[in-house]
Amino acid sequence: MTENIYDALRESHERQRKLCKKLLRTQPRTETRVSTFTELRIELAAHAAAEERFLYAPILMDDMGLSSARHALHEHHQIDELIEDLQVVDHAGSAWMATAKALSHKVHHHLREEEKKFFQVSGKILGDPQKSQLAKRYRKDYGRMLKTLRQD
Repeated sequence: MTENIYDALRESHERQRKLCKKLLRTQPRTETRVSTFTELRIELAAHAAAEERFLYAPILMDDMGLSSARHALHEHHQIDELIEDLQVVDHAGSAWMATAKALSHKVHHHLREEEKKFFQVSGKILGDPQKSQLAKRYRKDYGRMLKTLRQD
């Protein structure tokens, strides 16, 4: 069976869930906290960029998907803002962990909503050949974004 866009996205979703869980278990003033946060930040950014290009954009073009795609984009923006907050706050402080918890909560909420609602709406809009093609384009762009972000 040919892979579809949802299979590809779920792989990254699982990585995001695991990294959020790992991040919340890190101790202040450790390299593990910094490296886990960096890994999560890069994973979220690469995933969001490729997902927005190869799932959200086609769904935005259909009236039936407009509202849910805009909502998903808004949640990506909220996640971006939490990441920015975590980059400027002292990694050892309690405020940092409170923001990390808020990020984890937002990521889990977004993934759950996307998998339970957005995938169903978009699945009615996209045909099977398009879902397969979008998976290939998503994977290629996701890999390119990971490489680019790791170099920064």
